[in-house]
Amino acid sequence: MPTPTIVVDDLSSSATRDLLARHQAEMRAQTPGDSCHVLDVEALRAPSITVWAAYVDGELAGVGALKTLDAARGEVKSMRVEARFLGRGVGRALVRHILAEARARGLQSLWLETGSGADFTAARALYASEGFTACAPFDDYVADPLSAYFTRRLAEGTATV
Repeated sequence: MPTPTIVVDDLSSSATRDLLARHQAEMRAQTPGDSCHVLDVEALRAPSITVWAAYVDGELAGVGALKTLDAARGEVKSMRVEARFLGRGVGRALVRHILAEARARGLQSLWLETGSGADFTAARALYASEGFTACAPFDDYVADPLSAYFTRRLAEGTATV
């Protein structure tokens, strides 16, 4: 598969909005109430969040976002790959792009929350393979058996904050 082209997405395209709407619906169907932390399109428009879209041969293949938590920390949000592109490196390309962008912004660590169930096994494996390690809840998250939390230090010698 060709390397995806990754660009900042302003959330105005119907393809992006459709993918995010399906992502939100699936997350809400898989995870009940307060355990579901998916953001809708309007929440993704916050000034602290940048969304990227990955394209393969001009077709939307996936999305991912970076939320700035503070001057030192960022959070990976809204990672989603179109079903027909799963297992083809799109998610990995998005994670690596977000890592590079976080470093370029001077962030010291990245954090994320994902599901703890079987439906999220591939996501957890991807994050672990990219150097994320399990951690306690961070920011406004609380301990929840339906959530798994991860962090990754971005610069050698910096403490995970």
